[in-house]
Amino acid sequence: MKRRREMEKGSEIKSAIEELSMMVKLKPSDNHDAADHIPTKPFLYVCNSFIQVLDKIGPTMAVLRHDINQNIQRLEMAHESDPLLNSNLVEILKKEATEGNARKAKSCSKAFLWLTRSMDFTVALLQNLARDPEQSMEEAVEESYNLTLKPWHGWISSAALKVALKLVPDNKTFTNLLMGKDDNYDTLKEQMHTFISLLLPFLEEIHSILKVYNLDRLKST
Repeated sequence: MKRRREMEKGSEIKSAIEELSMMVKLKPSDNHDAADHIPTKPFLYVCNSFIQVLDKIGPTMAVLRHDINQNIQRLEMAHESDPLLNSNLVEILKKEATEGNARKAKSCSKAFLWLTRSMDFTVALLQNLARDPEQSMEEAVEESYNLTLKPWHGWISSAALKVALKLVPDNKTFTNLLMGKDDNYDTLKEQMHTFISLLLPFLEEIHSILKVYNLDRLKST
């Protein structure tokens, strides 16, 4: 996507904040309309910024990163097939629900669901690190995974993550990788808190939409 190069200039967290802020601005001002509107392209830009964060964890997140990328591509293709109609992700969910396709393996609804869960994982990880900077990365990743993704994964995915945990960087290395060129730890911590405060209400809204379309309890096959 075009914004990737722009994202590389600053810290990944700062880029994610900018994308989230842009998405909030694009949502309708009316509360009722806003609840039924998630702008597709800005949402995908946010998801791409999450990939940049996960990349800093290294090969441990390779499978999750691959899944996120595939799900982004699926939603991009849907958007490009009808940019006007599919400019709102909720309209895509409505269409698939009406056609009975929402629960199919390659549906956009499932792509949206798993992208949301990946964001749940990332924000849980950053919350852990912001709350306890001394916590080991291995513990932070495992705790975040158990809370957000493990309930929906099969045993194969869970077992693979358990093995891959040995490859995570230490806490200091990870935070240094997340910092922008001219940032320090205090700046990064402030960015993490801003990012979390922006993302949590957005995720609550998404989970409410997923419940409406009976997607929130789906597990991987």
